[in-house]
Amino acid sequence: MVKSVEELLELAEALVITKGKKPLSYIQKVILKEALLETKKTYDQIAEENGYSHNYLKNGVAPHLWQLLSDVVGEKVTKANCHCLLERELNYQNIPQIIPEFVFPKPNFLESPEGQVPLNSIFYIERSPIESICYQEIQNQGTLLRIKAPRKMGKTSLMARILDYAQQQGYHPVRLSLHLASSIVFTSTEKFLRWFCANVTQQLELESKIDDFWDEDVGTLVSSSLYFQGYLLELIQEPIVLAIDEVNQLFEYPSLARDILALLRSWHEETRDISNWKKLRFVIVYSTDIYIPLDTNKSPFNVGLGVDLLAFNISQIKTLAQRYGLNLTDQELQKFTEFIGGFPFLARLAFDHCVRRNIPLQELLEKATSDTEIYADHLHEQLWLLEQDPDLVTAYQQVISTNQPIKIEQVKAFKLKSMGLVHIDGNSVIASCGLYRQYFQECFRGE
Repeated sequence: MVKSVEELLELAEALVITKGKKPLSYIQKVILKEALLETKKTYDQIAEENGYSHNYLKNGVAPHLWQLLSDVVGEKVTKANCHCLLERELNYQNIPQIIPEFVFPKPNFLESPEGQVPLNSIFYIERSPIESICYQEIQNQGTLLRIKAPRKMGKTSLMARILDYAQQQGYHPVRLSLHLASSIVFTSTEKFLRWFCANVTQQLELESKIDDFWDEDVGTLVSSSLYFQGYLLELIQEPIVLAIDEVNQLFEYPSLARDILALLRSWHEETRDISNWKKLRFVIVYSTDIYIPLDTNKSPFNVGLGVDLLAFNISQIKTLAQRYGLNLTDQELQKFTEFIGGFPFLARLAFDHCVRRNIPLQELLEKATSDTEIYADHLHEQLWLLEQDPDLVTAYQQVISTNQPIKIEQVKAFKLKSMGLVHIDGNSVIASCGLYRQYFQECFRGE
């Protein structure tokens, strides 16, 4: 019986993971699908269509894919014979029986759901075509890629994969996380830019010569620009991909933010004309819309390519559940996705506990808002963050008092959205998920 391409792709990934390998990547699946469809596309064509370099695809991804499949099938697999061999394997395999065997992780092989998802993790779920768009964009001269999403949505995990891809292209990845900067760094533009330049210099493995370029007479902004142009970009020949995480932290320091954001915008504009600056490409990661006044011509948030990371849909939640070895019904998936709002972290945390404690998802969710259960630490953190601003507490009380979208002050809406507590719908907001609505209603009851 002739099998569908989707069945063959599913089998290929199942066989790969049974051997202890990580799931096929997005571009590996693209190559395999084109081969199974027998489209006769060349690797150069596939690379062009999906934003990858020709050499990387032809000499890296493709040979690795065919070797990987050869290892799991037990004989040489090529672009020409993969359809025949995988169809033969499918006739002997029952995918629903295979999947629980290889996907269900033993507790000692589970990863912490907290923080960045490791590059080789089977628990990273691609949100196609976002990854391929970002990979393609980062290859372009003068790129400024803006990734925006609330907390715990996977921004840093995506950023890490963009930097990993950039490194595979021979670029120099530099990663700065503003949440790692001490409070004193944010007290002046000079302190911030010296910290900024020192970190970039260190990651490029160069000797620091900041003092040689710093000149009080020309000012901090010009000094840092001269340092980049005359030293860092002069010595480094290949493109530098500068990724700045948690940029929204600057919004709490309006004067500093205006200086730094205007500087980033000016550096981006220099990439059009000046040869050294053409080596610099940006990835800016932040969790909320900007809520401080900025001159339109001095903002980096209205140039480049913006990417909004959305919550997981039901299909992506299902894939993640399968990676944990959980077979959920359509009704369970629908109910769970609505309850957690599709937040990747909340899904991973629940599935991780299901496996570690060997308890059904439904039983776990019945006590989800309890101060001693799986979401307790996360919910306490959200509550603490909210209580730092009494006006924000009042605004959120209004939001969760109704199931309908309501209007609140714009800055408060942006701050609540950055925490993942609300969705913004036009000029109104609504609680982002059942978990937050239920927990905070209980917290604020009687206040």
